[in-house]
Amino acid sequence: MTDVIAAPSVRALAREKGIDLQERARALGRTTLSREDLEGSATTTPAPPTGASYWDVDHAAYGPVSEEPMSRFAQVASANLSAANLHIPQVTHHDRADVSTIEALRGAWKPEAQARGIKLTTIAFHTMALARALRAFPRFNAALSPDGKSLILKGYVHIGIAIDTPHGLMVPVVRDADRKGLWQIATEVGDLATRAQNRKISPEEMGGASMTITNLGGIGGTAFTPIVNPPEIAILGITRTETVTVWEEDTPRPVPMAPLDLSYDHRAINGADAARFMNHLTGLLADPRQMMI
Repeated sequence: MTDVIAAPSVRALAREKGIDLQERARALGRTTLSREDLEGSATTTPAPPTGASYWDVDHAAYGPVSEEPMSRFAQVASANLSAANLHIPQVTHHDRADVSTIEALRGAWKPEAQARGIKLTTIAFHTMALARALRAFPRFNAALSPDGKSLILKGYVHIGIAIDTPHGLMVPVVRDADRKGLWQIATEVGDLATRAQNRKISPEEMGGASMTITNLGGIGGTAFTPIVNPPEIAILGITRTETVTVWEEDTPRPVPMAPLDLSYDHRAINGADAARFMNHLTGLLADPRQMMI
């Protein structure tokens, strides 16, 4: 384990109680310790199992089992997600967007999409809206410095698209999405998805995203909590569009709404920031024509 980060007062308390900071940090699974982590004595505070002891179980003792090796992609993703979930104080903001205009435009533009040889999916609209929201809220288009003392604001907007493939999750990136129109984004998203399924994506096409979109809409669900993909400081999840009754005075109106889940690093973004960002994003999705001016 790397050096433990602890204030001088915490180190003094550890010496007083006879607590080994390295062992305590290893037991807690992190590198930063506070006074609260040292409450009780080293002899009275039990350390939870660590490392492989959690998983070192003879499952065959309880019944028949088989073993399936994880792909290289899945192993890398597992390590990254574990680290992210351990070190990032993550919060998820749940919202939904009126996508009735998007669905109407997809229907109206279907002949043109077919003529262009493009499948105009909702992800193209979401990518376009997210790119413009990141320009309007530059704090979300940033990364924390390694020491956590400053934000690195990005002068570009690249959108990662999480794609479920038979060989594991891949996240190719649409570069400079804020400078591209809907048709170009739709073309690139379709191309990246096809090549990801065929393992034709290069490592250079999967790095440097400003934020990632992960979409479960084609499968199902009403909400979930996507894990932030560092060094990004937020991730946008989408689930299946549902019809919601909206009241306009005394008149009910059925409206297709897309559930959105924004997970973010609370060290860089607070709840009010997230709410304002999502208000802007859902406004763009409700009226996508304003993105195309």
